[in-house]
Amino acid sequence: MTRVGTDLIEIARIARSLARYPGFKERCFTEAEQRYCDSRRNPAESYAGRFAGKEAVGKALGFGVARAFAWKEIEIVGRPKPSVRLTGRLAEIAAARNVQAIDLSMTHSRELAQAVAIADA
Repeated sequence: MTRVGTDLIEIARIARSLARYPGFKERCFTEAEQRYCDSRRNPAESYAGRFAGKEAVGKALGFGVARAFAWKEIEIVGRPKPSVRLTGRLAEIAAARNVQAIDLSMTHSRELAQAVAIADA
């Protein structure tokens, strides 16, 4: 069975969260994701893309909202084509659901970041 998840987020919303909540990065993104995003010219764009990617992956795995998993259990890796690394409880759930692969596509404009994930089982 193939499941699709998508998410769209305002980059300004992520920029506000980064500025207002010091623990936001540590709670939602792995150290590798933080290093990558912080190295970019506009880090908020990269953080927003990864945030949308994590939401889309969660939805493709059957979770309606990200509260059902720990943010860091989904890591967006690779460049230019992103890939997904699952860990922890979410990796166990995906294995139990026989998820063989997750394909992810992310994009952004000046204002919005979007991601689409496809989970194949």
